[in-house]
Amino acid sequence: MNLLEKIKMQKKEPDKVPTHEVPVYWIETSESVSYRCEFDPKGQLTVKLLDDSRPVFNKMADSFVSKFFPSGYPYSVNEGYLRYTQFRALQHFTSAALSVLSTQSLLFAAGLRPTPAQATVVSWVLKDGMQHMGKLICTNLGARMDSEPKRWRILADVLYDLGTGLEVLSPLCPQLFLQVAGLGNFAKGMAVVAARATRLPIYSAFAKEGNLSDLFAKGEAISTLFNVIGLGAGIQLASTICSSMQGKMVVGPLLSMVHVYSVIEEMRATPVNTLNPQRTALIVADFLKTGKISSPADLRYREDLLFPGRLIEDAGNVKVGRSFHEVIKPSKLDELKQRFPEEKFILSHGNKEVDMILEHSATGEDALRGWLVAGYATHIEKSFGVPSSSALQEAYEKMNDVYGPFVSELQAKGWHTDRFLDGTGSRFAWWSDVASDSDNSSRF
Repeated sequence: MNLLEKIKMQKKEPDKVPTHEVPVYWIETSESVSYRCEFDPKGQLTVKLLDDSRPVFNKMADSFVSKFFPSGYPYSVNEGYLRYTQFRALQHFTSAALSVLSTQSLLFAAGLRPTPAQATVVSWVLKDGMQHMGKLICTNLGARMDSEPKRWRILADVLYDLGTGLEVLSPLCPQLFLQVAGLGNFAKGMAVVAARATRLPIYSAFAKEGNLSDLFAKGEAISTLFNVIGLGAGIQLASTICSSMQGKMVVGPLLSMVHVYSVIEEMRATPVNTLNPQRTALIVADFLKTGKISSPADLRYREDLLFPGRLIEDAGNVKVGRSFHEVIKPSKLDELKQRFPEEKFILSHGNKEVDMILEHSATGEDALRGWLVAGYATHIEKSFGVPSSSALQEAYEKMNDVYGPFVSELQAKGWHTDRFLDGTGSRFAWWSDVASDSDNSSRF
């Protein structure tokens, strides 16, 4: 049989009847809930609810979690998210209640009755005027907010309560209505910018699986829900206890204290994982004392949220951000430059602190190297009485010995070492570097 005959025989063979694959399915049962899970012929998974014998309360609780918490909670978020959310809800509740009282007071101070139309007019004039001015004043503080988002978030709510307090008190001086109300909205405008600018780094601290958008959406859902509840409570208070000025002066400060306390607890629960001066000093201090690396969750309750610039002796009393000309005398510049020629930092010993100035392209890892050198040098000087120049050289060698494992474990703990957020701290660039890159500018 030749090749042509074989081809003809193949064409005469009847076509095979296609076989349909039977869908693969299984039943999953968990906590009195049964699901049918099935792969269709295209390979897509479908899940159908078969039976749910749970109590109504459990069903409602699960529905609430699915609507107001990220998918996969609690495994999809970092530690502290539940406490953060609880106090965030309380914060928005009290804030909304305060806003009702302040709006009522503004209307009475202006000699108006609190009708919706008049409230809209007053709100438009004050918020779109003075509030925008407050926003513009606050826009040049963005770098500091990146460095200390917790501190600025607390400051935002203090400013908001200050503005609300001025609005509540405005009926006491109706002849100064525009000045008092305008100043109050100016403070609230600054608060709005600070609160919005710090929202992203705070949400990012909880994003464990790249689910930042989900976290943001569910966080805003919680805020909206409790804002509505707070508005209802505020309307009730305004028509009963707070219908008089005396009632407002009692209830207003109480709500404000709960509001500020809530945001402080929110920030204390937030495990921010970026390196700034305070967190870097705490990490180095713990490492030098115990040999262990602290995680963002370990440090969150130890951060000083009001005065973050304090020096930490166990970390070498390092101070970052002072201007180049304030720290280094021209006669000592060459000496300091040649001390660590391959590094992107300069260390200058003062009476009580060690000033560290970073190069313009320095990262978080460069800051950690400088901090470890300063910390080791301080311990060597105190323990053995070695002069500072010799102590720095010995400290530099010790830093190089431990730096590799130190940074690896730091990253494994969840720290971002690719950048160092020093706010508006001064940095430097050598003229040769600036000349080779026209986009860079020297900052002394």
